[in-house]
Amino acid sequence: MLYDNHGRKINYLRLAVTDRCNLRCQYCMPEEGINYVDRSDLLTYEEIERIIRLFGSLGIDKVRITGGEPFLRKGMMECIARINDIPEITSIHITTNGTLTRDLIPRFKDVGIKSVNLSLDSLDPERFKMITRRDDLDKVMESLMSLIEQDITTKINMVVMHAQNIDDLLPMIELTKHLPISVRFLEEMPFNGIGIHDNMALWDHKRILDFIVQSHPDIRPLVNEPNSTSINYQIPGYIGSFGIIASYSRLFCGTCNRIRLTPTGLLKTCLYDGGIFNIKQLIREGATDDNLTTALTGALGSRAKDGHEAESLRTSHLINESMATIGG
Repeated sequence: MLYDNHGRKINYLRLAVTDRCNLRCQYCMPEEGINYVDRSDLLTYEEIERIIRLFGSLGIDKVRITGGEPFLRKGMMECIARINDIPEITSIHITTNGTLTRDLIPRFKDVGIKSVNLSLDSLDPERFKMITRRDDLDKVMESLMSLIEQDITTKINMVVMHAQNIDDLLPMIELTKHLPISVRFLEEMPFNGIGIHDNMALWDHKRILDFIVQSHPDIRPLVNEPNSTSINYQIPGYIGSFGIIASYSRLFCGTCNRIRLTPTGLLKTCLYDGGIFNIKQLIREGATDDNLTTALTGALGSRAKDGHEAESLRTSHLINESMATIGG
C-alpha cells in the first residue's frame, strides 16, 4: 500500500486526460481560452494504461478521469473500458461538463463507470451562458436526466461565485427534492488561468451554509464517507442531498487520499503544489516500473501537510494556471 509521510493511505488517482475544453468557464480560464499543449505532449493511452497498472499494483484502486473535458479526446470510452479490465482498479469515476455525454451515457456502466460528477454552475440559461460563455445548458440538463434514467450515481458540482450565481444556490438544492442526486457547492479556487484571485474568500463554506440555513433551518448533517471532501446534509423529505466543499479553505487535507496526474504526466501530490516530477518524461526516457515506483514513493515521502503548505512551497507563489491543465 502507498502511504505518505503523514501516514495517509493513498488509493485514489485523479487523471486528467486532456487540457482542452469546449466551455470557457470564468473560474477556469479566460474567454480566449488557454494555450493548449501539443497532442504529442499528452500522455498516450498506452502510457496511461501502463501507469494505472503500476499504480494499481501499489494500492491505487480508485481512478477519476477528468480534463479539461475528457470526452473531447477521441477513443476515451475504449480507454476507460481497458482501465476497467485492470483487476486492481475497483471503481472508475468521471468528471464532465455534460455537453458531449448524452449519447454515451447508456454505455457508461458497460465500461465500468461507477459515478459521474457533472459540472453545472447555474440552472438559469442566461447565467449559465455568462459563466461558461457558451449556450449549452440544454445539453447538460439532457445528460443529467439520462444519468438518472440509467441509475448512475450522480453529483452536481457548482462553483459558488460572488455576484454571479448566488441566486442558484436554493434552486440547486430544490433539485434534490425529487431527484436522487447530490449537489455539492464548491468554494471558488484560484485556478482561473489569469492569476487574479479577488473575491475567492467572500463565499466560503461558512457563508454558503448560513445562506442555505436561512431558507432551510431544518437541514440535518449526514455521516460523511471516509476521505470525503464535502460536508454533507439533507433536507427532511428530500430524496437527494447536498454538500459543501471547502476547496479554498482546504479543510479536508488531513484525510486526503489522492494524487493527481496532469494531461502531460506531471505528478501532483496536492492540487495546490506546482508539480513534483513528470512521469511521462521518465517513461519516454526508458524508466522501468521499479524506477517509477521509486520516484512515486519518494514524492509521497516528502508530501506537503496540506494545501497551504503546498502552495507556500511552489517556485512561484502566484497561482495562474487553469484548472483545465491540472484536472478539475
